[in-house]
Amino acid sequence: MSTDRDDDTPGGPGRGAAGWDADVLIVGDGPVGQTLAILLARRGWSVTVVDRWPQPYTMSRAVAFDSEAARVLAALGLTGYIADETEPSGRYVWQNGDGKVLLDIEGSARGWCHWPDSTSMYQPGLEAALTARGAQLPTLRVLRGHEAVDAADLGDHVELTCVGLDGGRRTLSARWLVGCDGANSFVRDRVGTPMRDLDFAHDFLICDVVLHEERTFDPNNLQICDPARPRTEASAGPGHRRWEFMRLADESVEELNTPDSAWRLLKLFDVTPGNATLLRHAVYTFRSRWAEQWRSGRLLLAGDAAHVMPPFAGQGMCSGIRDAANLSWKLDLVLAGRADEAVLDTYVSERAAHVRHAVRMSVDLGRVICQLDPAAAADRDMAMLAARERGVGRGAPQAPVHPLRDGLLHRADTRGRLTGRLTPQGRVRRDGTTALFDDLIGTGFVLLTTEDPRPRLSQEALRVLDRLDIRTVRVLPAAEPTPTPTDDRVPDAAADATVVDVDATYIPYLTEAGATSVLVRPDFYVFGQADTPEACAALLTDLGRQLEVAALTH
Repeated sequence: MSTDRDDDTPGGPGRGAAGWDADVLIVGDGPVGQTLAILLARRGWSVTVVDRWPQPYTMSRAVAFDSEAARVLAALGLTGYIADETEPSGRYVWQNGDGKVLLDIEGSARGWCHWPDSTSMYQPGLEAALTARGAQLPTLRVLRGHEAVDAADLGDHVELTCVGLDGGRRTLSARWLVGCDGANSFVRDRVGTPMRDLDFAHDFLICDVVLHEERTFDPNNLQICDPARPRTEASAGPGHRRWEFMRLADESVEELNTPDSAWRLLKLFDVTPGNATLLRHAVYTFRSRWAEQWRSGRLLLAGDAAHVMPPFAGQGMCSGIRDAANLSWKLDLVLAGRADEAVLDTYVSERAAHVRHAVRMSVDLGRVICQLDPAAAADRDMAMLAARERGVGRGAPQAPVHPLRDGLLHRADTRGRLTGRLTPQGRVRRDGTTALFDDLIGTGFVLLTTEDPRPRLSQEALRVLDRLDIRTVRVLPAAEPTPTPTDDRVPDAAADATVVDVDATYIPYLTEAGATSVLVRPDFYVFGQADTPEACAALLTDLGRQLEVAALTH
């Protein structure tokens, strides 16, 4: 059994299947489309990405990603980029108009997935790293300067018509089409979905700046909740800063969106033409809405095509990366014939629930931040200052993502505390090498266990292990020496890997939940937990039945 199904070698499954131009077509070559394309191409599928613009956009939109998104990016092969071109976001502070601290959040440099709770980055650098990674994959091609103008679901495949820069039309075919083409999505129009709008929208002047001399910012990210003009200062990655200024009712977009207005407002932070370069200024409208329908036949949506939200929880791009991580492994199973295509409906149900929470959370924060009524703002300040006196509004950030409650999960055991939750990541040691779990074990289905249950599994459960290429990983406490295959104390020598829990991440995680095993999905969420080999067998057979894996019991 392979230690990592996500290899980059050519000759993967289904390449050129049925004569289509690609297994998957993706419209949109932004971070979400790039992530999805790489995840699929690493699994051996042929992927074609089309984008209407001939060159990548050179300015930043998002400025940060969370620990989970960092874990996905690292799994793509972007560990070097994260280490060299980003920085931990650090403290996030809210102040009122008088400078009093309303909220003080200290982001950890080591979050749940090992990476920081929040990482600041310059988005063009991220997209360049993703482009370079994609260029290493032989089954991934990107067609820039191709605008999608028509799409048709023909039952067993889809056809996408594009117009090139020269006006010529080109039709591409594939088994599936995914729209990652932003808030004004063409693919979403073809899906024909209504949008749910929470009716919370504001205009902000965005100013991206490079300072001429290094300056220390403490806090690194500052939200000023001033009814005279709410404004934000944030890291946008090493060497880059962002300021955002809310448009007031007596201002037009045209008068706010000028260099003079930008410099006038930036002067509030001692940023002037003499000490900084204004890379760009633009007025953006932050909206809060999601698509009610993310799939129509062989057409699917991801990222901003499916949802947009205010930036106040930092979950816009992160939500899109979660979309790609969830959708990629399910498409992989369907393309390989290991699951019925109905599994794609669980992509919709799982991600829609997450996104609704993220949008509502962003809106709730925005309603507090964007308060323009002085009396209401004074009441807010009084309540938040009193809460700080009680210790509320300090410490670690609130988790932006709820556990999965519905979808591809083992729900037979209602006591499963870990089911639907994101797994942590720590360092482990294997064969003398210490590294992060994902780096040593790879991605894909993992049965994480303190004792290998395979000697006591049913034949049906063992077939699920084999057909879904589920790796069994036994984890030992750091105080216990790693056993050798000849060690007669070890009844589970058949485990695919035995690792030592260097950071004491996994043993306490399992023990506190009363579990001896957890079945982890390729997107790092727990399908289900078990406390006996029999319960573990039930997990595996339930997964196989939910996926309706072909010939599973034959």
